[in-house]
Amino acid sequence: MNRGSNTPLPPCRDLREWLRYLENRGKLAVARPELSLQHEIAAVAKCLEREKTVLFPAPGSHAIPVVANVLTGRALAAEALNVPESELLARFQEAVRNPISPVEVDHAPMQEIVHRQVDMTSQLPVPTHNELDSGPYITAGLLISRNPETGIQNVSVHRCQVAESDKLTALLLPRNTLTYMNMAEENGQALEVAIVIGIDPCTLLASQAIMPLDWDEMAIAGALQGSPVEIVKCLTNDVCVPARAEIVLEGRILPDVREADGPFGEFPQYYGSSDEAHVIQIDVMTHRLDPIFHTITGGALEHLIMGGIPREATLLENLQQDFSNILDVHLSPGGVCRYHFIVKIDKQNDEQPKDIIMAAFGAHYDIKQVVVVDQDVDIHNPDQVQWAVSTRFQASRDLTVVENVQGSKLDPSADNGVTAKMGLDATAPLNSEAGEYTKIRVPGEDEVDLDDVLEKNPAAVLDQLIT
Repeated sequence: MNRGSNTPLPPCRDLREWLRYLENRGKLAVARPELSLQHEIAAVAKCLEREKTVLFPAPGSHAIPVVANVLTGRALAAEALNVPESELLARFQEAVRNPISPVEVDHAPMQEIVHRQVDMTSQLPVPTHNELDSGPYITAGLLISRNPETGIQNVSVHRCQVAESDKLTALLLPRNTLTYMNMAEENGQALEVAIVIGIDPCTLLASQAIMPLDWDEMAIAGALQGSPVEIVKCLTNDVCVPARAEIVLEGRILPDVREADGPFGEFPQYYGSSDEAHVIQIDVMTHRLDPIFHTITGGALEHLIMGGIPREATLLENLQQDFSNILDVHLSPGGVCRYHFIVKIDKQNDEQPKDIIMAAFGAHYDIKQVVVVDQDVDIHNPDQVQWAVSTRFQASRDLTVVENVQGSKLDPSADNGVTAKMGLDATAPLNSEAGEYTKIRVPGEDEVDLDDVLEKNPAAVLDQLIT
């Protein structure tokens, strides 16, 4: 892999530096001690999910604090990558194009404390989030696995239920981790893994990039940080993990073993039903002195943002290879940052939007609805997107429907993941009459300085005008 450019470091190399940065910016809230791990932490986190990161000291009287809302929105993600929000996707694209491979070190803070007798029920403060969740879940753990043939690593996030003191169940959807597991299982072998809890936001975001098989997302994390991620080999297997993580669970996904998992509140904001899931045997736990446990409330904003932004960037990168006139893309929060995809284009011909719609369906199976709009539409403003659909779309002419294709297994309206997909061409026809589709605009509206034109004391002026 190529080395990235000498970009400025973001304000963090690990979770602790990020929390200090947030506190200095007035974006960190600290809860009173000993809030319950059963729902209470999640409730407080959801109340603050658009405003502040929240640190919970002594949750449920546990010695290890919990942090939630590490990424509370696009603006904060842009701060983590040290760019303006308008350049967020471009920065991620740059990292994909110019990855920086990790470097292995001999010593790691996350191996300062070693537990060879693992009891996650007492050693970790694992919360239970939503009302019908079947139990406590590790939700912000990066699951790192290795191709059993080549040793190339993959980084992803999966819900992991604490099934026993030293066992987790993990729902593996049809992605790269499952491919590695299937390869190992075909040979009757376990798959060596590590679950990394408490990491910097750059690595969190990198873990969600949509990349081909045998692409180590840790190299994208290095490019986002501007320097290689320091990694260290696990004590019990050959998986390499970030040296500055808070907590690491080393283990094996057992072959031909499945146990019940769920229900669990997932990103579509419904409960993923109880299902047979893979089982991870945890062999050892390591952590820093005084570690911090990161949790992501299932279906909450952080859950959506963490998955949405990397997907946008990698989808944009892939689609622009065939359609250079695609200007921007957005996975809308209303579409759970997975299912509804908005594409802004500089349209070259009237047939092109349909081609882009079909390409987007093929780019990732989660995408269920695509709306293509012109360059005068702000795709991050749902009102503007709806306006484009309401004034530039005709169902008899501009609707594309594809039936009986692979979608998300977590979509409750799908049939075990088999779904129908819809594309809407909400662009103006190129042969329209001059001015017919021109958006109205008041001259000078973008240059108004409200501080300059508005009175500082409106009550006094009103008193003069109305006697």
